[in-house]
Amino acid sequence: MTVRTTLSFTERHHRFLTRKVGQGVFASQSAAVAAALEQMIRDEEEREHALDALAEEVRARLETPRGDYLDMDEVFAAARARLADRCAAPEG
Repeated sequence: MTVRTTLSFTERHHRFLTRKVGQGVFASQSAAVAAALEQMIRDEEEREHALDALAEEVRARLETPRGDYLDMDEVFAAARARLADRCAAPEG
């Protein structure tokens, strides 16, 4: 179903829409606005999906027993050793 509405744009936005329609990127200014709204809807859906996935991961990690945690010193030991070697190596 199509609904008619009136929108107001800044001069900048109007020029952009007119240029894109003139270039054939969109059939009309309405089509351009509809495409922008569809992109906003997709962006919002993706953001919600990412936030849901993050919340799920946080919940899963909160359920991880303390005994399953990795020791930070052991995890980063190799990286610290490489950094120390690099800092000790003479330049040139």
